[in-house]
Amino acid sequence: MTKTSVISGFLGAGKTTLIKKLVKEVFNGEQVVIIENEFGEIGIDSGFLKESGIMITEMNSGCICCSLVGDFSKSLKDVIDKYNPDRIIIEPSGVGKLSDVLKAVNDVAKDADIEVTSSVAVVDAKKAKMYSKNFGEFFADQIATASTVVLSRTQLVNEKQLDTAVDIIKNLNKKANIITTPWDEIDGHVILNAIEKTVDINAELLEETIAEHHEHHHRENHHHEHHHEHQHGEECTCGHHHDHEEHHHHEHGEECTCGHHHDHDHEHHHADDVFTSWGIETHKKYSADEIKDILNRLSDNDEYGVVLRAKGIVASDDGKWIHFDFVPEEFEVRFGEADYTGRICVIGTKLNTDVLEKTFK
Repeated sequence: MTKTSVISGFLGAGKTTLIKKLVKEVFNGEQVVIIENEFGEIGIDSGFLKESGIMITEMNSGCICCSLVGDFSKSLKDVIDKYNPDRIIIEPSGVGKLSDVLKAVNDVAKDADIEVTSSVAVVDAKKAKMYSKNFGEFFADQIATASTVVLSRTQLVNEKQLDTAVDIIKNLNKKANIITTPWDEIDGHVILNAIEKTVDINAELLEETIAEHHEHHHRENHHHEHHHEHQHGEECTCGHHHDHEEHHHHEHGEECTCGHHHDHDHEHHHADDVFTSWGIETHKKYSADEIKDILNRLSDNDEYGVVLRAKGIVASDDGKWIHFDFVPEEFEVRFGEADYTGRICVIGTKLNTDVLEKTFK
């Protein structure tokens, strides 16, 4: 029986970092397969070779990483048959719905020798309020479906911000365990014990969770069908600031980048309907200051659209390679290993790809 964990998280929450911590501190010596199913034209985390719909690379001893392409169920079965691992960790797209992924995994589990032992949502404590407000449909699904919510970057927030993040999670999922301790202060075994404490994520529990989630949004939708207003002083990523004197109303069927498609079925559309991915491969060389300037502009200039994540590995003009990682209001730029060519990927809503292309080229 192969233990299987699904570790999700909205864009840039830190799910890859959590997986690396578990692999290093807990799963060392086990045959582990990590499955990535990322949203985007170009994968930044892995330089995989495409092979029969599955891109695979050896990460380290006993650990294999692959990205699934095409039919998820078939690819997952192929991985199980080929490697017969002790453990599978599935890392879904940052803008995917955990409920969809769990349903697909449980469908495979019906005729494959796997057991889903945990479903996890990683949530950035600094951005929980903003993402919940602006991208509720996708953000909420991950939390509502998870058996455990792991808060990241709790060392960077004050007590009030942490309380807010925990309240958001509890309002969406009263059953989930919530890990609030900073990861540097907690051993991976403690995290694993917590996320596998509510063990049996079978089809019955999944259906119950999804039903509760849909009922919650049904009540919310009933209100939105008649009238959707942003509250006093609230900022919506559609670019309007809505104060008490002027309410902005989205027309029937109009898409707003706050994550609401104002139609009777707006809670059921796919990530592709809301989020856009743009990516390039490039041999251009940049300085670290140039990259920092571009990332500052992505955050402050709405001519790009709403940029939620940008990642890249590019050559620098001094022979080094620059690795960068951007989420709203913060980014990291460092030097790292060379890649086969420069690669950049940007994910967001209403992206202006023409402007992005001119900026990076």
